[in-house]
Amino acid sequence: MSLDSILIALNLITYTIYIMPNIKSEFLKTISERGFIHQCTDMDVLDSNANTQMLTAYVGYDATADSLHIGNLVSIMMLYWMQKTGHQPIVLMGGGTTKVGDPSGRDETRRLLSDNQINENITQIKKTFDNFLDFGSLNNKALLVNNSDWLDELKYIQFLRDVGQHFTINRMLSFDSVKLRLGREQPLTFLEFNYMILQAYDFLELAKRYNCSLQMGGSDQWGNIINGVELGRRFSNRSLYGLTSPLITTSSGAKMGKTASGAVWLNSERFSPYDYWQFWRNTEDGDVARFLKLFTTLPMNEIKKLEVLEGAEINEAKKILATQATQLIHGVEAANAAAQTAHETFELDNSAVSLPTIDISLEDLSSGIPVFSLLTTSGLTQSNSESRRLIKGGGCRINDSSIKDEMTIIGTEKLDKNGFIKISAGKKRHILIRPV
Repeated sequence: MSLDSILIALNLITYTIYIMPNIKSEFLKTISERGFIHQCTDMDVLDSNANTQMLTAYVGYDATADSLHIGNLVSIMMLYWMQKTGHQPIVLMGGGTTKVGDPSGRDETRRLLSDNQINENITQIKKTFDNFLDFGSLNNKALLVNNSDWLDELKYIQFLRDVGQHFTINRMLSFDSVKLRLGREQPLTFLEFNYMILQAYDFLELAKRYNCSLQMGGSDQWGNIINGVELGRRFSNRSLYGLTSPLITTSSGAKMGKTASGAVWLNSERFSPYDYWQFWRNTEDGDVARFLKLFTTLPMNEIKKLEVLEGAEINEAKKILATQATQLIHGVEAANAAAQTAHETFELDNSAVSLPTIDISLEDLSSGIPVFSLLTTSGLTQSNSESRRLIKGGGCRINDSSIKDEMTIIGTEKLDKNGFIKISAGKKRHILIRPV
């Protein structure tokens, strides 16, 4: 075994994955009992610090789209509970690192975005955090920071001399984000290879600028987080800490947040409050208790009452999960409206006008549209071929009547008394067509 390999092994031993049985700080106790902790560096010291002083912690988010998705929700909730328990959260937007691209969990190179696209994405993403964090006048008010503030100003050669010397190629090649791409013989650009150094440098900068001592993230970020912890120690003798959450999968083993129509976005323009409510309502029975802990702010004593429900009664717990989760991001009014719409649609057998609605040309509808094309246009399917398969499988309905022929022409005669056509894909996904 080489000296480098021995040093890597010893370094990893330092960061044991464990949870202390006697946690003292409110923050770590809260996120531990709710199931957020997967890995942590120096848990005993971190717990002591959190119990005696206000900590500052951050999570980083690259601005690759104009909305975060449900895969980001665990880390957002960790920031929420941090502020709720008296500590200061920092939302670090990757205005700089988005220009590079995080290779973690990626099989291919990310598309490079312009500065204007990145800045617009950050503006839209900020709206999501406004629902969870207080950026106002609290002593522990949340901060939104952009790493382009320092990364854009780096003098690269000097940066490599000062910071790059603390990273070995041997160790960088050992990280899963790198091994995955190389093992599949897929290209990893030198630009992307720099990402882990830049993320580590973010931690160092936040420590210097805001006295930030903790970085949090998903388990796939463990290697990148450890790099930052180590860089703080080597570069400026700072004691920094890392904490990750587990990868969230469903009871059946599926990746959390994937639907037939794609990602579950947090932005209401990309994914409606009603669809968001329905996503949670369709939670598998075995996941209800766990998701109540992770994705709602219900007190633990109330969750314990709900997690013992079985049979048909568990559906009531699913409705509570859906409403509570939707309230957090879309507000009480939108959550209650979604719950009422679902009640009217599925329990009263009414076509509620508050279902998601899309507009189509009255002229086109008057001429008649094949039902397979209407399914695709509505967004209920991703392609005409998927529409045809759905129809052949008996999963398509117009105004709650089953459609068997993919070439069935849908025209204005299908408009109901409210001037809509209800089109359904399966039992749970419905959209109203409105001619304009």
